[in-house]
Amino acid sequence: MFPVVVAWLALVAVTVAAVLFGQTARSSRRRRRRSRAARLCLFLSLSGPWLVLIAAVGAGWLTGRWLAAAALGAAGVVLVALVGLALRPR
Repeated sequence: MFPVVVAWLALVAVTVAAVLFGQTARSSRRRRRRSRAARLCLFLSLSGPWLVLIAAVGAGWLTGRWLAAAALGAAGVVLVALVGLALRPR
């Protein structure tokens, strides 16, 4: 039971860190129309980690394999954060 709780706390910590990291993906102060890639980057950077966390909770609930769901959720959050960073317009 202890490793499962620690894994889920780590997943929540990784998710919060990814969201805070995604705050850097916001565009500059200029008011110009964002491109499709910029909007996708902003969505992935701000909402993507939370959606992965919700999907991990759902996967854990459906399968009963909570430890595996937490591990895959952490990997998913990191992947979404990296994709958001890669799509960030320069």
